[in-house]
Amino acid sequence: MAKKSKTQKTSTGTIALNKRAKFEYHLDQRIEAGLVLTGWEIKSIRDGRANLVDSYVVIKDQEAFLVGAHISPLMTACTHVVAEPRRERKLLLNKKEISRLFASSSQTGQTIVATALYWKGHRVKCEIALAKGKQLHDKRATEKERDWSKQKHRILMKA
Repeated sequence: MAKKSKTQKTSTGTIALNKRAKFEYHLDQRIEAGLVLTGWEIKSIRDGRANLVDSYVVIKDQEAFLVGAHISPLMTACTHVVAEPRRERKLLLNKKEISRLFASSSQTGQTIVATALYWKGHRVKCEIALAKGKQLHDKRATEKERDWSKQKHRILMKA
């Protein structure tokens, strides 16, 4: 049985989180979707250069696209490819999932936001969620709850 070398990286875990979406929206239904990426994007993601802040999903012609996600190109990547960091990336979803997302976003006024990018095996997956915007008082309540949980944790650690 061969030993794993210490230099070998395992590609598991979360790549990027959209913490702002959890603060700005009430997240209802979550769906896992695949992403269509190019080679330089995968290399940049492995290097940790992905950002999901202000990203959302648009449905055009029965296809879903991730808009606003930023993947910065590596300087050492391929030189003959023009890297576009904020291009629309196609999401891989079933027709049922796309129609359900389209119906709920158009009828009830919900938006579809990207909440996380993560590895599943050797593939990159994107977690998207149906979201409804929070009011200002909801955001304040979220902050108070978060502060209280931090204080409670500190008190328990001292005891």
